[in-house]
Amino acid sequence: MSDLAAIKALTFDLFGTVLDLGGSLTPHISEFLKRKGVDRDPAEFWQQWRYRQRIEQYQDNIVEMGHSGYLTVARRACVYTSQLFNVNATNDEIDELMQAWQTLSPFNDVLPALERMRGRLKLVALSNGEPDFLQHLAKNRIGWDFDDIISVQVVGAFKPNPGVYRRAASILGLEVGECLMVSANSFDVMGARMCGLRGAFVNRGNLPYEDSAFQPDITTKDFTELADQLLQ
Repeated sequence: MSDLAAIKALTFDLFGTVLDLGGSLTPHISEFLKRKGVDRDPAEFWQQWRYRQRIEQYQDNIVEMGHSGYLTVARRACVYTSQLFNVNATNDEIDELMQAWQTLSPFNDVLPALERMRGRLKLVALSNGEPDFLQHLAKNRIGWDFDDIISVQVVGAFKPNPGVYRRAASILGLEVGECLMVSANSFDVMGARMCGLRGAFVNRGNLPYEDSAFQPDITTKDFTELADQLLQ
C-alpha cells in the first residue's frame, strides 16, 4: 500500500465495473429473442454484443470522424449482433431493446464498499457514457452521489484514449499519480497506467490481464476486496 499513499481520488469505470451489464441486460435480450422466434442463448448474444461494442468504440477512436457517443455505438453493435444471430429486427425493435440500458443496476457489492470509502478519498465516475446518461444512472440506478461525474465527451474519444485519463486528473486538480483508476476492463486499467495513473483491476470475470508492462497496482475480485485493501 505504500506505493498508493499519494492517492487522493478513485476514478471508477461504470459499465461492467459498478454496473452489472450482463445481469441487467440478459433478461431483456432473452425476451427480444423469444419475440423474434430465435432459439439462441441470450448470454451468448450479450457476449457477442459486448465484444462488438468495444470494436465499435475502437473504430470510432481510430477513424476520428467525431465522437459518436456510447449509446450510439452500443446500438450499432446491437444491430451487428442481431444480424450475426440471424435476427431480422426492425429499427423500432432495436430501439426498444436499447431502452434496457436505462435500467442498468449496480453489483451488490458496490454501494456498501463506496459507503466504507466515503470521506476517505474522492469517489469519481469516469465513464465512456454520455453526461446525461451518466447522471441518470448515478442518481436513479446506482443511487450514489459521486464527488464528480466525468464523461469522455470532454475529450471526444472513448477510453483508453490517453486524453481521457489526463483530462480527468486535470478536472480534479490532481496529478495523474494521485488518481487510481478502478475498472473491471483490463484495457481501461492498462490505459490509465500508461498515462501515469495508478490502477485497480476489479476482475469480476476471472479474466486474464493485458500482455503489457503496465500492470495494475491492485487486483481484486469485487469492491469488497477493493475497500479492504485501500482501507487497511
